[in-house]
Amino acid sequence: MKGAIRFLLENSLFLIFGAIAALIWANTDFESYHHFVELPLAHVDWIGHAVFDKAGNLIERHLTLHFLVNDILMAFFFAIAGKEVWEATLPGGPLNNPRQAAAPLIATIGGMAGPAGAYALGAIVLGKWAVLSNGWAIPTATDIAFSYLVARLVFGNGHPAIPFLLLLAIADDALGLIIIAIFYPSGPIELVWMLLPVGAMLLGLGLRRMRIYSFWPYLLLCGPMSWIGFHWANLHPALGLLPIIPVMPHAHVDTGLFDWSKIDREDTLSAFEHWFKNPVELILGLFGLCNAGVMFAAVGDATWLVLLGLLVGKPVGIVLMGALAGALGFKLPAGMNMKDLLVVGFAAGIGFTVAIFVSSVAFDPGPVQDAAKIGALLSFAAAILTFASAKMVGVQKVEGGGGGHGH
Repeated sequence: MKGAIRFLLENSLFLIFGAIAALIWANTDFESYHHFVELPLAHVDWIGHAVFDKAGNLIERHLTLHFLVNDILMAFFFAIAGKEVWEATLPGGPLNNPRQAAAPLIATIGGMAGPAGAYALGAIVLGKWAVLSNGWAIPTATDIAFSYLVARLVFGNGHPAIPFLLLLAIADDALGLIIIAIFYPSGPIELVWMLLPVGAMLLGLGLRRMRIYSFWPYLLLCGPMSWIGFHWANLHPALGLLPIIPVMPHAHVDTGLFDWSKIDREDTLSAFEHWFKNPVELILGLFGLCNAGVMFAAVGDATWLVLLGLLVGKPVGIVLMGALAGALGFKLPAGMNMKDLLVVGFAAGIGFTVAIFVSSVAFDPGPVQDAAKIGALLSFAAAILTFASAKMVGVQKVEGGGGGHGH
């Protein structure tokens, strides 16, 4: 039983099961599913989903199950992602060496510009720019967990394309967090409230100076301060724990992205990740259940634009910018060629988790949001294209090496 649960956790199957359950429920009894997701948990004037009138004035806030999952619990998912980004910038980390990071970072730019451009061009061609334009960021997402899983099956653990993909995906995550913060506020931005996250960071630095090494004081004292600041500033509160990640005591070197051997380290930040790694997988199961419940009949223009961005724009952008990186003198890692880069591009086209999340903030609930979510769900087709392209170009599987798994 322990082995089975570990397998479910390590392969993000709770997320898949949650999404499948949501799809079945919504397509058999949509009314009860919608009632479940929007279930009012409490009436609290200062917290919850904000409803504004056309003039931008706040009408009310209500705390629902959907808000609890997307805006509060998902903060832990983004905190783990932020932790990986932060550690990657430390000495020994892949983002600390500009020359080593240049090729995947340039490819990442292509992996975001390509899908956004394809989506935007498609919306213009369809004459639906006014309705669909806000969804341009949806296909820029890469689901690290599933892309990594598929890439390992194709390349093997020892292929240099694996760390390349991980670095590309984590850089994608970092840019994605910035995009969500800047382009998808929940209402008129009230920057004065961002003094609270600044205060939370200063408090965290004070705790660190006092040599407090448990992560709980940082989480319970600094975390709510920062989260409330994001919430009232109308920036997405799921990003609210990010400011406290750098102020937790941490190791001064990085041993690699998603290296789960790091959880044996004594530092506070590693202990935080160790404690929350499995709970976050359960949170993702709830996220799938609360966000993937869309009617199959909702397939529409947004579906095809999201798929165009992820299945075409993503690999094309990654390959073109990867080639540009090579022309600028930033070569691909030894043992990796342009054919491998094409396969990596298809693997990165699995949007899923973050693409669904961005769909939920890019569009108001309704047919367009549902259509976009279906596109994010169907991006698993990128896995088929990954296997097919690997077969066509003759990818050589390289076993050995390894590394951990993570979002």
